[in-house]
Amino acid sequence: MKTISIAEVEYLAFRLAKEKLEFNEPIPDFSSRFPNILESCLAVPFQKFTKKDVYSGLTKKAAILFYLMIKNHPFQNGNKRIAMTTLFVFLYKNKKWLKVDGQELYNFAVWVAGSPAKLKNEVVAGVEKFIKSYLIKS
Repeated sequence: MKTISIAEVEYLAFRLAKEKLEFNEPIPDFSSRFPNILESCLAVPFQKFTKKDVYSGLTKKAAILFYLMIKNHPFQNGNKRIAMTTLFVFLYKNKKWLKVDGQELYNFAVWVAGSPAKLKNEVVAGVEKFIKSYLIKS
């Protein structure tokens, strides 16, 4: 399974979010991200415990990636937009795509952002279910 790197978030996802997802709020410069938070968001989906993946399979990895990119706020602004774009890049690298209306995905991202932290496991399961329901081959 292909991972997503810091450089890809900077050069692909960040620029795509900034250019293609138009909102009235600017996305701050990439260098203004909070140190190590983005790195953590990208590493967690690929963690292992006793040599086994903590998040097994593409949809579980995509779900926790999307959740963390929104909830951990690696950027000063634009976290939902960057999370959506990062999700698409990650899926595309793994020959998948989401066939979902952009507004529906944004509304879902807003729901994730507003979810209580104590319901993390349930919300991540909901994100996985959402991804599975719209996942197609690219």
